[in-house]
Amino acid sequence: MPGAVHQVHAFVVPAATANQEISTIFLEFGLLILGLGIIARLARRWEISAVPFYLLAGLLFGEGGLSVVDSSDALVPTLAELGVILLLLLLGLEYSGDELVQTAQRQSRSGVIDLIANSVPGALVGFAFGWGVPGALALAGVTYISSSGIVAQVIRDLRWRNPETKPVVSVLVLEDLVMAPYLPILTVVLTGTGLVTGLISVSVALIVVAVVIVITLKGDTSFKRLFNASEPVGLLLIVFGAAVAAAGLAGLVQFSPAVAAFLVGLLLTGELAEVARRRLDPLRELLAAIFFVYFGLSTDISNLPAVLLPAAGLALLTIGTKFVTGWFAAATVEGGTISRLRAGALLSARGEFSVIIAGLVAVSGILPPTFQAFVAAYVLITAFAAPFLARWAEPIGWWWEQRPGRVRS
Repeated sequence: MPGAVHQVHAFVVPAATANQEISTIFLEFGLLILGLGIIARLARRWEISAVPFYLLAGLLFGEGGLSVVDSSDALVPTLAELGVILLLLLLGLEYSGDELVQTAQRQSRSGVIDLIANSVPGALVGFAFGWGVPGALALAGVTYISSSGIVAQVIRDLRWRNPETKPVVSVLVLEDLVMAPYLPILTVVLTGTGLVTGLISVSVALIVVAVVIVITLKGDTSFKRLFNASEPVGLLLIVFGAAVAAAGLAGLVQFSPAVAAFLVGLLLTGELAEVARRRLDPLRELLAAIFFVYFGLSTDISNLPAVLLPAAGLALLTIGTKFVTGWFAAATVEGGTISRLRAGALLSARGEFSVIIAGLVAVSGILPPTFQAFVAAYVLITAFAAPFLARWAEPIGWWWEQRPGRVRS
């Protein structure tokens, strides 16, 4: 009997400990969601995007701050990744493949301007800091790639369906597609190994993109038999499951999970896309908020002061170059100065891809921790600035067009 009693205690104690840990996680997560809800309500009342406030909350309550929420737990990072997937999935549901290709063709010049104007400053700063070719290549990617997640959220928050939205999305897609070969190449440069694997990954990525676009252009509906708009719950589960599975598969072959989710959304059009958007929208709002607050949670604010000034200088410069990109991109649609300013404001935010690049550098160990802190400060500044710039782009554009003495055609 004593042995039996001992055996019972051996099982009860670990179970009690596990329950206590789960309860603590639930408490922290519940308070986090409650806080995000309050932030969203305040932002809605002030008629601005909640994104910068999510980031600020993450900074204050994460590493180096009050440390209320542990960002190392698996729950929050996983939900944050799902938030990125949903943001891009619903962005893909907004457009058809035909619209995407036509707009991308019109944006070819903007894409080239975007690549040169925004990657060169990052590369030069990387060399200036003495980080060599790896640092220059990594920082060029950080300054080049806009945040599709933040852009999608700002468009949603401000309820925009403006003429410049499609050109902006086309520029974002072109940037994301550039990431397909860029990330494997960067990995090879950082590690010095895996050249064959990198080439295979690039080839697979480009083939997948080509196949999806061909399917959407040809209007092949055979795969749509899996979907039924009259069964919204089944449609929700199938679309969301397909996007998550595609993102996971993309990650295994070093392709962008965000692009994979976008391509899944691109496959669906018409009534199917509309029903899927309505069903997925509330879940997207929740998980997107977690993604933005997680980036703040995982950033140690004690490392930021030393790199804040140079990061701010680079941010100011590359926000300006994104406005140049937006100016050329919005020139293809009607809307004048206001549309061009709104396009530049949307594109100025850097986010998830820049963080991914910094993560690759951190894993390689080839660059000092200063690089990660620099990227964190840079991303936070641009992510804070973009929603406010988007909010004020229209009044400034209106003032510019109505200013006294302006020559009107």
